[in-house]
Amino acid sequence: MTIESSWVEIACDESGFSGTNLLDPTSPVITHASVDLSVAAAADLIAVLRTRLRRRSEYKSNQLLRPEQRPALEWLLTTLHGHAHVHVIDKTAYVAARVFELFTEEPSYGAGTALGTNHSAAVAAVRNRTGFLAAFVDLTRTKRVKLLDHTAIDRFFATMPADVPALRLVTRVRVEAVMRRLIDDDPEIPPPLEPLVPALAETLLYWSGGRRAVAVVHDEQSALTKGRVDRLGAYLAERAPLRSFVQVDSREDPRVQVADFLAGIARRGTPDLAGLLAPYLQLSVQPGVQSCAATKSSQV
Repeated sequence: MTIESSWVEIACDESGFSGTNLLDPTSPVITHASVDLSVAAAADLIAVLRTRLRRRSEYKSNQLLRPEQRPALEWLLTTLHGHAHVHVIDKTAYVAARVFELFTEEPSYGAGTALGTNHSAAVAAVRNRTGFLAAFVDLTRTKRVKLLDHTAIDRFFATMPADVPALRLVTRVRVEAVMRRLIDDDPEIPPPLEPLVPALAETLLYWSGGRRAVAVVHDEQSALTKGRVDRLGAYLAERAPLRSFVQVDSREDPRVQVADFLAGIARRGTPDLAGLLAPYLQLSVQPGVQSCAATKSSQV
């Protein structure tokens, strides 16, 4: 049996995505959740939660985090056992890693994933240099930009820490060359400030396990354009084939609603939730970037 002949369908949603505002200290992480429930199973789960929460209208994960709803929260996480996964991205670590992925190597759709280069030491050295990271974010915002912004490049180099050896590879010639490619919408370079792209990649790698293709039903996200998803699928074709990718309104698919619940719970993980979520945490590529498997799938 080939990897393409065996497949699984998952539904995904995120919590904490804030566009290019990646350095907001009040929202430090993004969570990307996925479940492999059937529509019927997800609908039943949502119906039980609606009863437990005593709500007929729309409800959110923060309602489950109230102390009086702890039994319902524990019931949800137990029920999802074997059918869910959450990838957690520390936004600051993501931005720090992008500096090196863009300006010290050839950019690829493996950046920010287990298939990319591990820049852990370099990321640790710059993740607290907020002025430098803010200058990088400003530099790489290329929407509606048609010419090189030399002022932004000057600011980037002016704030660059002199005591980080890995940054010696970042030259003005290299930065200008990459920025020209970004301005020209070079399809081979993944978007520099869209963490949902590597989050989707890690989700596909998890569910595939190198054994099966993955069909994705995803909440509507402007960051996941057809072109980006197609290029990501091509990059992962041999390791985690993307069978299909469909975006839907979360209100119309109970599986996505369950993923939304799980993403919100994981993002707002408070100390009292550590015991429930800790068994599922897995260290990912960069420091501060973790994969939280709320349950590891046992399906084949």
